[in-house]
Amino acid sequence: MIYMSVTIGTPLQSSAFKVLLLGSGELGKEVVISLQRLGVEVHAADRYDHAPAMQVAHYSYTLNMADAEELKQLIEKIKPNLIVPEIEAIATQVLVDIEQQNIATVIPSAKAVNLTMNREGIRRLAAEELGLPTSAYRFADSLESFRAACDDIGYPNFVKPVMSSSGKGQSRVKSFDEVDAAWEYAQTGGRVNQGKVIVESQIDFDFEITLLTVRAKNAETGEIETHYCDAIGHRQDSGDYVESWQPQAMTPAALEEAKRIAHKVTTALGGCGIFGVELFVKGDKVWFSEVSPRPHDTGLVTLASQYQSEFELHARAILGLPVNTSRHSVAASAVIYAGIDDTNLSFSGLNLALTNPNTDLRLFGKPEGFKRRRMGVATARAETTDQARELALETASLVSVKQN
Repeated sequence: MIYMSVTIGTPLQSSAFKVLLLGSGELGKEVVISLQRLGVEVHAADRYDHAPAMQVAHYSYTLNMADAEELKQLIEKIKPNLIVPEIEAIATQVLVDIEQQNIATVIPSAKAVNLTMNREGIRRLAAEELGLPTSAYRFADSLESFRAACDDIGYPNFVKPVMSSSGKGQSRVKSFDEVDAAWEYAQTGGRVNQGKVIVESQIDFDFEITLLTVRAKNAETGEIETHYCDAIGHRQDSGDYVESWQPQAMTPAALEEAKRIAHKVTTALGGCGIFGVELFVKGDKVWFSEVSPRPHDTGLVTLASQYQSEFELHARAILGLPVNTSRHSVAASAVIYAGIDDTNLSFSGLNLALTNPNTDLRLFGKPEGFKRRRMGVATARAETTDQARELALETASLVSVKQN
């Protein structure tokens, strides 16, 4: 039996294996911790100082990652082995050039990052090239074409900037009277104002899931294999995740169809790592919604449910190590919001929140809070998903946020 050898050096030494994280939010923070446990030297970058992942990385950098020259200079300075994008607002052409010149490996690939950084690229790939079932959609790049797209799709519909995350700039348009306001909100709410939006028809679905899909190398053959975590159910508010749970009950036929769709889209994107594939489900029918080539916010529940969380899975997969997507518990997660617009925040009630031995907390350490900014998450384990959800929500509610 022949095993493919993976070698990792020592951080801060000449032998160091270096990873550059582009975007240093709470998901990146957990990825950094997982990488450091495996002896990786981590460099974290973001647009503002003291971002969560910066607080646990070996080195940190503040820059405009959408500025091609700034990003290129940083990469040339660090000379990383791997580049791991965590957000959308990145000069992706630089990553394409870096990969073509064999300077570093982009995770999962420069192609995948380029396609998934905006909704137009990934939707056209899924629906038009791969033939996957999706909602009806139109793209618009002016108010006039947007009005026409909304009328064409019909009402109610959903409007999203082609480049945004966590619900920013998204709205549900119930009638023509709301069209102009939705256009304005989309233009100001996206990560990068590209002037283009997607208008999607409303699907009559029973629930939404995230199917965490891992592409990792087989230790013996070196071939890339696809692994799936148990389906994660989630509830959103204005496009932003509020709570999630694992597993989400669904029919065997729907689960197989979800895996088929996830396999097809992640294979097309290529590379190694974890992908958050979002899907709509009704009975045995499944529609593709979106995919992120990185850990997913709804996957925070895996910190309580799986032997290897989505962050550990991502770290292992990008380093060429074996993965285990098994679940050991029924669990749920619930978001802790700042509730106020301020800095220098403090959190109280932690002792009450953690009284139950089946609960846990992650406080992200963000330097500034906004009313709807995610500052932490509560997780809980229980016998059923309903019990886990109730416990997670109760745990989150016991944490109070205030200005110091």
